[in-house]
This record gives sequence, C-alpha cells and structure tokens, in this order.
Amino acid sequence: MTEPDARHAAQHAAPHSARYSAREVIALVADDFAELPCPAREHEPDGPLAWQGYDASRARAAERTGEKESVVCGRATIGGVEAVVLAFEFGFLGGSLGERTGDLLEAAYTDAREHRLPVVALVATGGSRMQEGMRALTQLQRVARQSALTRQAGLPQIAVLRDPTTGGGWATLGAGADVVLALPGAQVGFAGSRVRPADADPAAYTAEAQVAAGAADAVVRPEDLRGAVALWLELLTCPSSEPAPPPSALGDSGSGLPDTGWAAVLRARSSERPRAEAYLDAYFTHRAAIGGDRCGGTDPGMLCGFGEHEGRTVAYAAQCGTATRPAGYRTAARLIRLAGRLGVPVLTLVDTPGAANDAEAERQGAGAAIADVFDAVATARTPVTTLVIGEGGSGGALALAAPGGTWATPDSYFSVIAPELAAAILKRPEEYVRATADELRVRPQDLVALGVVRGIT
Repeated sequence: MTEPDARHAAQHAAPHSARYSAREVIALVADDFAELPCPAREHEPDGPLAWQGYDASRARAAERTGEKESVVCGRATIGGVEAVVLAFEFGFLGGSLGERTGDLLEAAYTDAREHRLPVVALVATGGSRMQEGMRALTQLQRVARQSALTRQAGLPQIAVLRDPTTGGGWATLGAGADVVLALPGAQVGFAGSRVRPADADPAAYTAEAQVAAGAADAVVRPEDLRGAVALWLELLTCPSSEPAPPPSALGDSGSGLPDTGWAAVLRARSSERPRAEAYLDAYFTHRAAIGGDRCGGTDPGMLCGFGEHEGRTVAYAAQCGTATRPAGYRTAARLIRLAGRLGVPVLTLVDTPGAANDAEAERQGAGAAIADVFDAVATARTPVTTLVIGEGGSGGALALAAPGGTWATPDSYFSVIAPELAAAILKRPEEYVRATADELRVRPQDLVALGVVRGIT
C-alpha cells in the first residue's frame, strides 16, 4: 500500500470506528509490554523491486510514527496471562505487509511456540506492500504457515480487528484466528475500499457485517476490550483431561419421571421447562461465546463458547429448543475441534425437535453440516459430555450426543422420530399418536434401560 492509498483508506473508514496507533492499542489491552528484537536483514536500496522513492517513503513513515516497521511485536501481560502481542501500525505505509513485516511476525510466532504462549494479533492493515511486489505478497504464505504451526502446537490465537482490516491481513491473521473480536465500525473485508465494485454496499465491509455473517465472533467496545481479551485468554489457556460433569437438572424436581411416552413428549415441549441459557448460567461462573460457522452463517438456536466450571474451562455447544440450522451444526463442529486442539473438555446440551428441513436448509448443506458434527464428536480429542435437557429429535439431536457419555433430565425425551411423524409414516390414525410414543420408548427411564443414556440427573 502506498501513502496515498493509506490516506484514502483513512478518509473512507467507517464513521464510528476508533483509530488507534499500535502503541495506543497495546496500552489499551496489555501491561508490561516488552518489544521483541527485529531480525536483521540486508538492506536492498528501494526494496526488492528497486521501486523509486521507496526508501524515502519508509523513512517518512518511520519519522511520522516512531516505528521501524508496520508491525510491533512483543510480550505482554493481559489479565494476568502472558501473551505474544502483534500490533499493526496503520500509519506506517497503511500497515502493509512487506518482507521485514514477515520477519517480525515469524520471529514473534516462533517465540510464542518456544515459550508456550498464546498469540494476540491487533490487526490494522491495508494488505500487501505494492512496492515489494510478489515478494510482499508471499509473506501471506509465511504468516499462514506460522499461524498453522502455532495452531498445531495447541496454542490459542485471538485476533482483534481494528480499522481497517483488509486484504491478506484479514485473510490470514484475522480470519485465521481461533477467536475473532472487532472494534465497532471497523472496516473489515478482503477487498479494500479502492478495489471493490463501484456498486458494492459499504455496510457489507464492516465488523458488524462480519459478525452477522459468522466470520467474526463479537464486536467489542474499546473500553471493554481489555476485559474481553483477558477473559478469552483465561479460558483458552486452561487445558484439562477430565470430562465435564453433567449439569444437574433444573426446574421442578419433585414431579418425578413421566408415566407415559406422550407425557415425556409434552414435558419436553413445555414452554415452562428450563432452556439452554438457564443451564449455562447455572453451570458456569462466567463464559464467553463464539459466533458463526466461518462459512457465512449463524444460528441463534445454537449457543457455543467456553466457560469456567468449578475452576476449570469447559467448552459448550447447546441447542436452544429450535430446529437446528446448518450454520448451527457447523459452529458446533468448529467449537468441538477448537476445544480438542486446546485440550478443553466439551459439554453439549441437546434440545431440538430435529434438524431444520426446509428448502433453504437443504441449499445450505444440512446433511453435510450434520455429518461434520458426527465426525467432530466421533474424533474429539478431549472428552465430550452430553445432557439431553428437552427434545431429542432424531439425528439432528443425536449428532451432538456423546456415545457412552450422555445423560438426560426428567423433562426430556429422545426418539428416532417424533411420535406424530412415526404414526403418519405407519399410516396410523391421529388417535394412535400417544400409543406410538409409548412404543418408541422415549422416556428418560426407557433410554437408561435401552443403554442409550447413562443416567438421569
């Protein structure tokens, strides 16, 4: 990015975005920042392309910002957790990535792996540096490799999207992080402001739009950023090999177990029984949510995130009683695999009449999304515990259930198919629905007897 490009991006930034320098945003979230040394590199006059005036542009950028490059890297303490922090300086040639930027980023990621530290990237960049041509563009491969090696090492990566975050910086450091937070109004998108179609809706290139599309997890106000990053670091740096204990049943425990299959169905469908939010609030001291499937979708009927339970971190994926959308399944699969990489046990709460089966759900890949969750649970690297808290509707519910690790509450049921649909398929009159529910043996106590669940909480 050239200096005019940087000025143009600044003029077209989202109107409510906060603009911070690298040092300012570090001070906003961290304490005790100690900068890492910059690796030595032989100077090439005007860079690898001998771009006329490039050295002078770099010198002006350094004088204006007080920085030697477009990124500042070091170690810092955030909420009591030591981390490697990468902060981009947009005032230095638009925060663009060049070879020396790549040197700094590679050294920082290497330091994180050597000392087993999480990485926090405070991103504000316009993309690759044009004055270095393809040598600059290939830094994206270099950064992507460092991020992948850090991921393989089981270390968490958190990105904070500042204004603007575009181009390769968004497609590697930003979108490639485990948890993606963004400042309000920040310009976020692969396409920068000068390379978009003329008729493009600018609202699509914002932090809020990326959260709505499932590409980022949350928009966080500057005054809340330190606390949000600290919470995530606390939760993601506490591995545990012990399974999560199933939550205790909530609600009226004195009503006992249902007498009939149909009574079990009615209790599970009751608007009065506790839902996922109540269980999560009771189970966790505090928690933080991830949002979205990273494929363009979200499902408010699937709550996913990490929380603290009895002093240790547990990941959760919880259905909320609605028909689960493909984006919900993909988000749950993302959560389970992330927990596995970080060594965190998983709790799933099953409560759905079944997977969404409308035409749009089919177009969004419902079958593949459900298959992905089955795969994630089957290959989970950490223990998965399941509690059925309401309706267990067929495969759309079973996908989240841990084989050999599932419990049920007294006001739940689990069935191969809803009794009404079973009766319809069998061509039975409507008055046989209740008898069909009994034949399906859907009550919690039936599930224990069948060996489907381990017990009733």
